[in-house]
Amino acid sequence: MKKLVFVFAALIMFASCDSTKVLKTVEEILGGETGGGLSNTQIAAGLKEALNIGIVKGANVVSKTDGYLKNPQIKIPWPSQVQKVANTMQQFGMGGLVGKVETSLNRAAEKAAIEAKPIFLNAIKQLNFQDVMSILQGDQNAATEFLKRTTSSQLMDKFQPIIKNSLNSVNATKYWDDVAKAVDKPIIKQALNVDIGSIDLEQYVTQKALDGLFTMVAKEELKIRKDPVARTTDLLKKVFSLQDNNSSNKSSTSGTKSNTGSKGKELNRQ
Repeated sequence: MKKLVFVFAALIMFASCDSTKVLKTVEEILGGETGGGLSNTQIAAGLKEALNIGIVKGANVVSKTDGYLKNPQIKIPWPSQVQKVANTMQQFGMGGLVGKVETSLNRAAEKAAIEAKPIFLNAIKQLNFQDVMSILQGDQNAATEFLKRTTSSQLMDKFQPIIKNSLNSVNATKYWDDVAKAVDKPIIKQALNVDIGSIDLEQYVTQKALDGLFTMVAKEELKIRKDPVARTTDLLKKVFSLQDNNSSNKSSTSGTKSNTGSKGKELNRQ
């Protein structure tokens, strides 16, 4: 089974080929080590294991302390509708409260993200061979898009109550109420033209948490497909070295053909 983890890497090398060519290539690369060609079930198992190792790392990254807060790509800011409230508060010496609100929103997302891993693992487990081939021959974020389609609704249901409890436990709700009270003056409301009470903080943080989660999952998927640093085992390195050598050979062959063609044109001119 361990060897099957890296079938995914081999298949990625030929993602633009049709299914028959892909299967034939896998059999040629690993057939000698497995004692024969790989079945559809084995190939699917290889991709699933690779996804378990790689893509799920995205969930692990965001669920750590500062997983959202210190990552500019996914940091959850104040809702855009009330950003000018935050700016005004900072101008009047209330930057501390502004910072507490932002930190608490991100802490809530980090707590909820822990729940994503088992949901992802279950979705990966349900992959059939058609799903596998679709991912392998799809775009570089095909696996991420698959997880979005199959887990978003479940993640939303799972995240919302956790976000709600987390917002309370990290005092986000309290800080938000403090902000609402600070600007709950007719003259201020009129000047800023905002109504903080109309913001569904729970829904906002939940959606932003999911957006950030899938951003990181897509990043991990790209590593599986392209990044040499992600080749964490000997077999992964071995399989991808075939890809590297193949690419180098193609470049050399292309260069040789180009030079030959240029020389031919020169001779024809002469």
